[in-house]
Amino acid sequence: MREVKVTKVPIELFKILKFEGAVGSGGEAKSVIERGLVLVNGSIETQKRKKIIAGDIIEFDNEKLKIIFEA
Repeated sequence: MREVKVTKVPIELFKILKFEGAVGSGGEAKSVIERGLVLVNGSIETQKRKKIIAGDIIEFDNEKLKIIFEA
């Protein structure tokens, strides 16, 4: 599991996928979310702008990202 440090919460789900390089663009991030390929805390998430907070775990393409807040 890879830790992703953020300085601002909440942050939208599609932005995390885009900025962490899990997908090539914001449009691709929105597409994979809409198709039900992303899990947040173990559940399929289809909201592209889902607010992600510290402690959430995102799973996509056999990778897990744990969100850590860093002030």
